[in-house]
Amino acid sequence: MASAPLPLAASPIAFGTDGWRGILGVDITMERLLPVAAAAAQELAHSAPASLTSREVIIGYDRRFLAPELAQAICSAVRGCGLTPLLCDTPTPTPASSWAVVQRQALGALVITASHNPPEWLGLKIKGPFGGSVEGDFTGRVETRLAAGGLTMPIPGEVGQFDAMGAYVAGLQAKVDTAALAEGLDRLGLTVIVDPMHGSAAGVLPALLGEGATNSGAISEIRAWRDPLFGGNPPEPLAAYLGELIGAVQASTAAGRPAMGIVFDGDGDRIAAVDERGRFCSTQLLMPLFIDHLARARQLPGSVIKTVSGSDLMQLVAEDLGRTVIEMPVGFKYIAAEMLSSEVLVGGEESGGVGFGMHLPERDAPFAALLLIEALVEGGVPLGERIDALQQRCGGAAAYDRLDLRLANMEARRRLEAKLAEAPPSAVAGCPVLEVVTTDGVKLRLGPSHWLMLRFSGTEPLLRLYCEAPTVARVNEVLIWARELAEAV
Repeated sequence: MASAPLPLAASPIAFGTDGWRGILGVDITMERLLPVAAAAAQELAHSAPASLTSREVIIGYDRRFLAPELAQAICSAVRGCGLTPLLCDTPTPTPASSWAVVQRQALGALVITASHNPPEWLGLKIKGPFGGSVEGDFTGRVETRLAAGGLTMPIPGEVGQFDAMGAYVAGLQAKVDTAALAEGLDRLGLTVIVDPMHGSAAGVLPALLGEGATNSGAISEIRAWRDPLFGGNPPEPLAAYLGELIGAVQASTAAGRPAMGIVFDGDGDRIAAVDERGRFCSTQLLMPLFIDHLARARQLPGSVIKTVSGSDLMQLVAEDLGRTVIEMPVGFKYIAAEMLSSEVLVGGEESGGVGFGMHLPERDAPFAALLLIEALVEGGVPLGERIDALQQRCGGAAAYDRLDLRLANMEARRRLEAKLAEAPPSAVAGCPVLEVVTTDGVKLRLGPSHWLMLRFSGTEPLLRLYCEAPTVARVNEVLIWARELAEAV
């Protein structure tokens, strides 16, 4: 998807579903970032539980242009609040900062990243003392602090650093028997090809599985070097950006060693996969597998949390195993809130974010990758076969796709939002609408495993069109219909 022309003026500072993001040099500037970091740090200190005495704030960053330098700069803003910044010594996945918060019992973390957004974007994520993204009321208070003014002045100085990546890898190895996973891959003759999309999760999975797995060919990486342009595409785990990975997987399988691709987004909190045949597997297909593995094989307790854009197959598999399913708006912060208040087996989004009740109330793609490999080793068959068996068992065989439509301007967006709110369609591509769901955006239920959802992005001037249907042809037909609807407004 081509980048939009740069705006001539900065957008107001506002937090979306996970942090504040914008275009570097327009929205994200040093002048604007330092007060935001100071307000966020002050709110972390003010909102901290009474039992938490730490004054430490973890500072993380990804591999984007100027991300390391801006992370160093916001350390001065944190110090100006009378708090102690602790800087990751290398670019790390965002969940590594979350892990460090919990491990060190810090106040929270500030992470310089724009996650999966296009290369010209940057931003700031805020993690609370529980290791997950803060909720909307927290970011609302940060915005109130900014509006009130009177923030502290940055104080330059030497910044303490620590090996965040090493601590994160050791922490995950303590939760999963990675040596057994490496042995299992060898036993199955399965190769895992990892595509970190030039992002900050590069090197994590090989480090977790060990040098032996790399030497044996059980695991390898592509696009592992830093490229702030991400090869010219957003570092988002979508099939359109994964031609090299799909080709590598198909070539390995054709050569006699079945392969699986695992892809991480730019800051390592979203995951997708490619099965041995080269089929792209978003979390619409991976979540049902996680549910089955954790509930059936591991027999872990808890409910399943899915967002409204999640596949019906998630619910079918969960109910087949006797698990309660809770549906939430899009945004992992809603899932995290549920994970903090009740017992949760797994929670996930269509866009690739998955969290586990036995781990952090946070999306953690490398940890999810370990559990994905564990599920395949336990089942003894490649990814595609395992997913096909799940679909056949639960009657949820369906096709899915998502289309991101860039709108002409904000006025076009407002007109379309008003139209959908006042008079949602009564039929979609010749099929009557059975139910209108407004949990987040507008979801039009057309039948079993058959729906269309229209939702505006929280960080970009985009309309996201989601569709699940019995066949690929029907998905394409519905998405074309939805695109024409949006463009006619």
